[in-house]
Amino acid sequence: MQLRNGGFFAKTGGGLCQMTNLIYWMTLHSPLTVIERWRHSFDVFPDSNRTLPFGSGATCAYNYIDLQIRNDTSAEYQLKVWLEGDFLKGEWRSNLPRIFSYEVYESRHQFRGEPWGGYTRRNEIRRKIFEDDTLVEDQFITENTAWVMYNPLLSE
Repeated sequence: MQLRNGGFFAKTGGGLCQMTNLIYWMTLHSPLTVIERWRHSFDVFPDSNRTLPFGSGATCAYNYIDLQIRNDTSAEYQLKVWLEGDFLKGEWRSNLPRIFSYEVYESRHQFRGEPWGGYTRRNEIRRKIFEDDTLVEDQFITENTAWVMYNPLLSE
């Protein structure tokens, strides 16, 4: 699937965002630093069967929208990505043991009716950082806003 100019369609070449979504999600569960991240401007599908928070992905488009990650730690990291049947899998590997664990979640979620007659969807992505089950920090990651491409209202 490719997204372009507020619409989506099947075309060869779509799907690279699945890779950047995975890398971004894994990075949020690591001490690595995201220095550039973009997300889609549109909320294309309702949340039926959603397992990750809205807006917790990343998009890319050659040659101007990137996902960039920096290692500010003293550890070495290696990115491993592979296919297992129909599933994309990945992991960050390190030469040092993990000190922290992470819980990524959304807050301040809302749908907002806009003056132009449509809706936007907004939230914040945050993460809790734990050391030995003790909360060390509750960290703001990003704020998301997207145009909603479906009717978010429940029918009667």
